[in-house]
Amino acid sequence: MNNFFTSIRTARRSLPGQVVVFVSVFSIAALITSCDRKQPDEKSRTVTINNVEPRRDVAGEIIDAHDGCLQFFNGRYYLYGTAYGKTDGITNNDFRVYSSPDLEHWTYKGPLLKERPDALYYRPYVVFNPNTHKYVLWYSWYPNSKDWFGRHGVATSDTPVGPFKIATPDVQLSHPGDGDGSLFVDDDGAGYFIYACINEGYTVYVERLTPDYLGATGKTSSVLAIGAEAPVLFRRKDLYYALCGPRCAFCPEGSEVEAFISFSPMGPFYKAPNINRRPESGGPTEWKNQAWTVDIPGRKVVIPLTNNITYQNNAPVLPAQETWVVKIPTSGDPAFFWMADRWQSTPDGIKGHDFQFWSAPLKFGPDDSIEPLKDVAQWHIMWGAGN
Repeated sequence: MNNFFTSIRTARRSLPGQVVVFVSVFSIAALITSCDRKQPDEKSRTVTINNVEPRRDVAGEIIDAHDGCLQFFNGRYYLYGTAYGKTDGITNNDFRVYSSPDLEHWTYKGPLLKERPDALYYRPYVVFNPNTHKYVLWYSWYPNSKDWFGRHGVATSDTPVGPFKIATPDVQLSHPGDGDGSLFVDDDGAGYFIYACINEGYTVYVERLTPDYLGATGKTSSVLAIGAEAPVLFRRKDLYYALCGPRCAFCPEGSEVEAFISFSPMGPFYKAPNINRRPESGGPTEWKNQAWTVDIPGRKVVIPLTNNITYQNNAPVLPAQETWVVKIPTSGDPAFFWMADRWQSTPDGIKGHDFQFWSAPLKFGPDDSIEPLKDVAQWHIMWGAGN
């Protein structure tokens, strides 16, 4: 495993409205925050996490991996995502995986799903199961563009790059009519799925998985939020953080990020400050109609709801929709950074070229709440000798 030491110092430069954050990373296994101005070791090298230029693989191709996750397995990083190419997104998409030793040099490792039927695929999330020693992929899918009530499938592989073979094509969750969802594995190896139930007005729940992560146990949390999607769940020390935001169907304006904190992955969750919301944003709005119209490229889909939606007016700081919170392990406290898709952001108009925003390491306040996100143009990792 590539253990490392980090020192973070923040400097403001002349990039328009941006903050450049420098993260120095060395081979000592610890994580500290300091203003150390010492020159880096001559053997260290700098990796730039750039949010204003497209990320490319080692072949020079723009990385096409959206609405997925970034994991660290056995000393390497793996980026999983949906490949949209030149489509409008509502089509028979592929899942892809890229591998990197340093978060900069990415190698395309191929498609993920083996022998998959034609369908609409999105939101791939991969975790390692310590009980079965399998890599487990959960994904969202629709049989076709007319069936807007999603399903969740599960596939497994012996390696992090697959190909993954479908094990459970249609997981039966406690709240059917599934929308976006993502995986979380706790320190004890227990697996959880956090997801939005569309036909309950995009209500967000956490559900515990079976020990093999191939199905759900039926044990669910109470309601975290209504009128939300793109939920993620992660743990920091003894606290669990759930994030989600207003619906954002490939929207260019992005989505706010509601935050919730709990002492258990199943809750109860307590609302914390929104981390992607402008101060001048308006108050709550209640959607009282018993249907919700989803605007997708080329048409509208009307979804009947079983409850009303109350949500904050969507006015994000960052024009992006979250997809994941990355946990980078160290021998001390791990570092976390937030990932999001910037829909309709690419100058060439190709959906597969839309940018992703990777935040500088998240900061946490004295009350353990996440400090607001900042529009950081780039930040730097300086890898030292031994990595």
